[in-house]
Order: sequence, then structure tokens, then C-alpha cells
Amino acid sequence: MLCRAWHSSACSDTVDYAKLGIVAGATAGAIVYGHAVVNDFWWKGEKVPFHVNTTTDYTYALNADKLGHMTFAYTASTIYGDLGRWCGMDSTAATWMGFGVALSYQTYVEIRDGFSKDYGFSWGDMGANLVGASLPVVQHYVPSLRCIDLQISYWPSANFKNGAYNSIVDDYTSTTHWLAINTYDVAPRQWQQWIPPWLGIALGHSVQNLDGNGGGQHIVYLSLDWQLHRIPNLPPWLQSILRVLHLYHLPAPAVRILPSVVWYGLRF
Repeated sequence: MLCRAWHSSACSDTVDYAKLGIVAGATAGAIVYGHAVVNDFWWKGEKVPFHVNTTTDYTYALNADKLGHMTFAYTASTIYGDLGRWCGMDSTAATWMGFGVALSYQTYVEIRDGFSKDYGFSWGDMGANLVGASLPVVQHYVPSLRCIDLQISYWPSANFKNGAYNSIVDDYTSTTHWLAINTYDVAPRQWQQWIPPWLGIALGHSVQNLDGNGGGQHIVYLSLDWQLHRIPNLPPWLQSILRVLHLYHLPAPAVRILPSVVWYGLRF
């Protein structure tokens, strides 16, 4: 069977069931712990019959939450795809495993939201989950799309520092979602000699002044992006670590282009 790993160099045709057991056990433990944490943050309010959110779903965060769902699903799908390759799966099986794990967990969260009075099941969130979890699968079959990544970064907002949120992941004014592109891969061939393969650009989105009813402003950034896993001649173990690290957008020079122009020596 042809091995076509591209996120991780670890790939074979023989599954190591000891490694697979470690991954399965760690995942089960993480799900149990995650349920306890999420239950404390989100689900400890009044429980109601299953319902779909048809009121605030597309207004309260200017849809920044949809980008969050997409990015989280992409992150989980990517990491579990790499873990599948580490366990010895061929790249196709590992990629589909990552998709299955990511979408299954996100679907569980959405169904549980459907029984919460404060949330409700969201078709918009499910669509974003599906897109994010599917992107590594699409990239597996369409190599030209492997130059892009979804990323996230956090910088505490004033509201978060004042205790308005239980967790920073709930504060979309503290969160920026990024679409990173490797410039070396998309540049004309005659330009590639001048472009380091580890340097990319990223388009970021955040929000500010949210009022919970559809009010607020979109913020858009353009930033450099450090793609350290693409530094030549790295040992495979370090390349794998830096690949995972790249799912978080590291501080880099940037410019805010909306709603007004602001230059940053480093944008966190």
C-alpha cells in the first residue's frame, strides 16, 4: 500500500496496536475530563428538551464562533490524522480517522448544547464543524490545497481581564482566527529562490464591541506567519512537534486593515 503522509513523516503499513491503545486511552480520558470542564463552563444551567437555536445563533458574536468551530475541528482532525500515522496507519486511513474523531466529538457537543436552555443545537456550528474536520481530507486528495492552514491565537481583552468570561475561549474579542498560506508554495517558480520555505502570510479575523444582539465590529489583520516545521533538515520528531505548534499563530509583524489601519511590530 502506498504511504502518502504529508503532515507527518511517520507512516507505515503495519498498525502498532500498542500505540493505538495509548491514543485511544488518552482520548477517552481527555473526553471525560473535557466533559467535566465544559459541563462546568457551559451546561450547568437549566436543561430543557432538545431544541434548535433559531434566535441568536447568527448574531451574538458576528459569526466569529463559526470560525472557532471550524478551526477547532480542523485542529483535531489534523492532530488525530498525525496520530494515526504515528500508530502506523497508511495516510489515507489516518486522515479519515482524524476526520471521524473530530466530527464525532463536535457532534456530541452540539447535541448536548441542544438540551441546554442557554444554547440550543446549531446547524451553523455543525456546518462549520464539518468544513473544519473535512479540510485535511480534502487536502489529502487535492495536494494544491496543502499550502493552507487554519490557526488560532489569543490575547486577553479588557472584558476577560475584568472577569466577564469563565474561559478565554468564550471571549471572541480575545480570539483571532487565521488562514495561513505558505508563500513559497504559491509563488511563481522563478521567485521561490528568494522566499524561505518557512515563511508564510496569514489573514486574521477578530471582533470587538460585541453587544450580544448582532452589534459590534469585525477586525481583519494581515500578518507574517512562521512555519517552522518547514525549516530544512529538521529531525522528524522536531518537525512533528513544530507542525502541531503551527496550529497556533505565533506572534509576528502584522497590520490591521479593518476597521482602520494599525501597524504592529508583533501581533499576538
